[in-house]
Parts: sequence; structure tokens; C-alpha cells
Amino acid sequence: MNMSIRVQLSVMMFVQFFVWGAWFVTMGNYLGAGLEFEGSDIGRAYSTTGYAAILSPLFVGMVADRFFSAQRVMGVLHLLGAGLMYWASTITTPGMFFWVVLAYAMCYMPTLALVNSISFNQMTNPEKEFPGIRVAGTLGWIAAGLFITLLGSIAFEGIEATAIPFKMAAVASLVMGVISFTLPDTPPKGKGQKATVVDLLGLDALALMKDRSFLIFAISSLLICIPLAFYYSFANLFFNDTGMTGVAAKMTMGQMSEVAFMIVMPFFFARLGVKKMLLFGMLAWVIRYALFAFGNGEGLVFMFYGGILLHGICYDFFFVTGQIYVDKEAPEAMRSNAQGFIALITYGVGMVIGNEIAGRWVGSHSETVENVVDGVAASVTTYDWQGIWMMPTIMALVIVIGFAILFKDPGNGNAEVAEAVDPVPGPTE
Repeated sequence: MNMSIRVQLSVMMFVQFFVWGAWFVTMGNYLGAGLEFEGSDIGRAYSTTGYAAILSPLFVGMVADRFFSAQRVMGVLHLLGAGLMYWASTITTPGMFFWVVLAYAMCYMPTLALVNSISFNQMTNPEKEFPGIRVAGTLGWIAAGLFITLLGSIAFEGIEATAIPFKMAAVASLVMGVISFTLPDTPPKGKGQKATVVDLLGLDALALMKDRSFLIFAISSLLICIPLAFYYSFANLFFNDTGMTGVAAKMTMGQMSEVAFMIVMPFFFARLGVKKMLLFGMLAWVIRYALFAFGNGEGLVFMFYGGILLHGICYDFFFVTGQIYVDKEAPEAMRSNAQGFIALITYGVGMVIGNEIAGRWVGSHSETVENVVDGVAASVTTYDWQGIWMMPTIMALVIVIGFAILFKDPGNGNAEVAEAVDPVPGPTE
């Protein structure tokens, strides 16, 4: 792969994840503090990406892979997404906001698969070439958070509670749409081939559930996404509500730790094995939420930073280890479908359920009162954050205990598995 193609693909990845990082991290604070939506409305808004994750394999498999070049499909989706994202930035009612963001998510989520297809189509040695390209996506996510905080410090005070990050994402999506049409041609690879819903969603991987450990892993993967949803939906609102400043930038420390832990994963893998790696990943969620529950924005603010930095272990040790476990346990002919199935039940079903539960729980632990300040009526929402964070803490702990008792370590060559670790973040940040 020549340097010009490498630069093109790196820019593509950077902008792709800049778009997502620009709106996704701060949406909870914008809806809660800016628009005064209830917790259930916030959770429902975040569930849109989960619904889209369930349906996007059908679109990519039945349309993008069979009729049109990937870069053109991606260009159209991002241009549509730009308009939808800007529209979302103007909406102030929960019902309409949900439907517009859902429409946007239906445009964006398929592009996650398309950027990978475009990249792999240009590579002769993906194992060596892809990590260096994909890491640009993590840098794009980090850059979005830093840029939001920079804008907030120089021009837009309280930016994270405004629609400005949404408008940033709309502009970035517009740029991505234009860039897409300049990318190397990636013709449809499935043209003329038949496709079924079972194939596209990886449902034939259900046969792997006959193995008890794989069944426990699949169930645990789905369940751990319920406490996971609390972080993605409400962490930004939480930190802002407790007085932390520059939250968008500080939360990018989680992605930085993700890259760092990915690099050292082979070392831990060879010594701990699959079961302990998965357990440490889930246990990190327990510790993270306990830190959030008992820390504060003053003398114990270090606990908040500790919880953010645990993101590397939370994500890498469980989700990346899980991807490797699936690759080793599934028969070769079923590996792609097995990975698709696990992605479906985690980033799709698990996140939809998790956001619904998180939204309802936060709603039941918040109270909005009307105050009069200088003769002007204003509503103020207060949150029982300790009670809110104890829910995912306890839930994650129960999952850890159940997994520790029921899951049997495959023990199929930890050193060999360690070599399979790809030093690059996974499909979600």
C-alpha cells in the first residue's frame, strides 16, 4: 500500500470517529442539563445506536455489498447524516428528537463496516497494515473531545450543554461525505450472491451455544452491556453536574488508556488466560462505578479520574478478549458469523436494553423543581448520583460472580492467543 493511499485511509478513519465522538459523548449532558429531558428520554436517545447496530448488517449485506461501491454508499450516508444531525440540533422535544437521531444512527452505523471494507480492499497484509490505519480513528475520537473543550474555553462557555457539538458533528459528517467520493474504489464483493437474514446477522452461530462456556460468555456479554450503558449515556452529565470542567477532553483519557492497555494485552494474556482476562475486564466495571458512586468533585475527584482511566481495562480486557475467544472457539467456517452474532447481542440488543434500564433508573433517581431567580422561573434537576451508580456497580458484581462460577477457561494455548492480539481499539470507543 503506497503512502498516498495510507494517508487517505488514515484521514477517513480520523474523520469517521471524530463525527461519532463529537456528539455521542456530550449528548447526555445536552439533553439533561440543556434541554431538561428526563432520564428515560436520555436513555432512549442513546438506544438509537443499538437499534441501528441491529439493523445495519442487513443494510450492508443486502445493499452495500451487492449493488454499489462502498465509498459511494458511505458518501451518501454521511451526507444524509449531516442533514439529520443538524436537524437534531434544532429539536427540543423528546419524541421528535428520538426519531431524528434514530434516522441519523441508521445512516451512521453502517459506515463503521464500510470504512473497514474500504481499508481492507487496499491492503495486501491487513494484519500489519490495518492497526496503523485504525488507530487514527481513536485519535479522531480524542480530537473531538479536545476540540469541544477548547471551543468551550475560548468562545462557548458551557458548550457541553448546548447543541454546538451536534453542529460540529454535522459539519464533520458533511466533510466525510465529500471525502468518501474521493476514496479508492471498493466495488461490491457480494454482487450476484444470495443472502439470508440468518447469514447476515450471524444467527447460525447459535449452534455454538451447545457449549456451556460459550453460552455463559454470550449471556455475560449481553448482560455486561447493561451497566456499560450507564457510562456512555450519563457519565458526561454526571461529571458536569458534580462541577468538573473540560469534561469532554478529560473523558478522552479513557480512549488514551484503551490504546495503552491494548499494547500490553499480549503480556497479560500469556500470564492470565482467557477467563481471568474476561473477569478482570468485568471487575473493572465494578470498581469504576464504585469510584463514581463514592467520589466527589472536590477532595475525592481523583476517584473520578481513576474511573475514566479504567476504560482501557473495561473495554480491552473484556470486549477485545471476547473477540479473540470467539475467534479461537468458533470453527473456521463460522468465525465471521460468530463475531457478527456477538456484536449483535452486545452493541445491538445489549445496549438497547441497557440504555432503556439506565434511563428509567436515572429518571427514578432525579427530581426537577421550579425555582424563581431574579423574578424568572427556572427549573432545576437534582440527581442522586450515588444511588444511580450503585445500580450498575451491583449488577456488574453479580455478573462477575456468576461468570467466575460457571465459565470454564478453554486453556487452548494462552501464548498462541496472546499473539493474536491486534494493538488497535475495537469497533466502539
